[in-house]
Amino acid sequence: MTGKLTAEYLLPDLTDAERERAARVESVLPAIAAAAQSADESAALPEGHIKLLADAGLLGLVVPEEYGGLGGGLRDLAATTYTLGTVCGSTALAFFFHCSSSSRGMLPLAALDAGLYDEDEAPVVRAFAEKVLHLMGTEQKAIGNFASEAVKASNANVLIRTTATRTEGGWLLNGEKSFGCLSGTADYYLVTARREDVEGLDALTLFLVPRETEGSRPRSAWLGLGMRASDNNGLVMESCFVPDELSLAVPGAFTRATSMSRGSWVGNQIAIAAIYAGIAQGVWDYAMGRTMSATFADTGKPIASSPMHQVLIGDGEQHLAEAHLWLRRQIELEASDPPMLPKQEVVKSWKLAKGAICEHAHQVSLAALKMCGTSGALLGNEIGRAVRDTAMGLVQAFPAERGKLDLAKMIVEDEGYAGLTTTDSFKK
Repeated sequence: MTGKLTAEYLLPDLTDAERERAARVESVLPAIAAAAQSADESAALPEGHIKLLADAGLLGLVVPEEYGGLGGGLRDLAATTYTLGTVCGSTALAFFFHCSSSSRGMLPLAALDAGLYDEDEAPVVRAFAEKVLHLMGTEQKAIGNFASEAVKASNANVLIRTTATRTEGGWLLNGEKSFGCLSGTADYYLVTARREDVEGLDALTLFLVPRETEGSRPRSAWLGLGMRASDNNGLVMESCFVPDELSLAVPGAFTRATSMSRGSWVGNQIAIAAIYAGIAQGVWDYAMGRTMSATFADTGKPIASSPMHQVLIGDGEQHLAEAHLWLRRQIELEASDPPMLPKQEVVKSWKLAKGAICEHAHQVSLAALKMCGTSGALLGNEIGRAVRDTAMGLVQAFPAERGKLDLAKMIVEDEGYAGLTTTDSFKK
């Protein structure tokens, strides 16, 4: 296999197996790029994108081969979201939220290997974990991961109020999810809820909700500033029945599984930040190509040769390089085998890395905007989309200011911040 892949701008040391998986991603880029502007205008993921990704085997990118997947890891996921981001941030974000569901299979299996479940719990945990992985790998089904809710807690990113109530043969879910891509598009929704009969974090439970389940529906359309075509319309559940075989409701099973992650909470969140670095790379290539090809009428020299443009080029190159450096460092910390640092130190690094990557990516987009001037500042072209999409990175998951605060708390007060908490924990 020859030729430089987009993924190699981020990870120049791809293995042969990683290059093969990256080539699959490269094969879908032309179609995704061609649809990017119309997708942004309509604020909807193009209908054929899920099939396109499935036909390339990419819905099982980070699923082990024994479950029908491609056997990729965190490096593959970050490289893929980065690559997709260079042409369409919305598609990259939707793809990430699908792939993030794999952690609900992989982490429970790791916890099983670590002996964290008793003999009665283990079969239930294994069945759910393998169901998630087979859906993604063997069946190439799209899964929308729905954890976030509009309510917040001071000690966690997400406060779970969606409830799970026991009923004959399964559970009734009631609640509203405010954030999660592939709403109305995914084959299944992976929903985090809390058991009403269990207190604290042990109440956190997982459910696979088929899209057409009675009582489930998308919320009103989300008209975001950026990432508009990720089908991020939320999810409403009203007495939504989920059978036992699609449930992981063992008290404490989910929280024990998350203890196995290498990074923050369930891990793999660095692949979100990779999207914004990819957007920055894509818009920078566009701006440089446009500026280098345009010339001054009187001298014939490239417009890029002007002092103003050269200052902007220097600034943009610096911000782009720093985004890549932060991203590569965090990927290495979370993917190295054996681990380079204890988990607590990896989490501390992530708290800084997420904000730094996204802020540098946004600065690249602003430099590209200034370089291309008024004629290039169109709402839906590469410049307009990148400025709006990277602005979403400033607030998604957590702003840089929150990451710095969390880090300071961890250093000064030895206090960590959870990914999820419950209303019971919040009251305490």
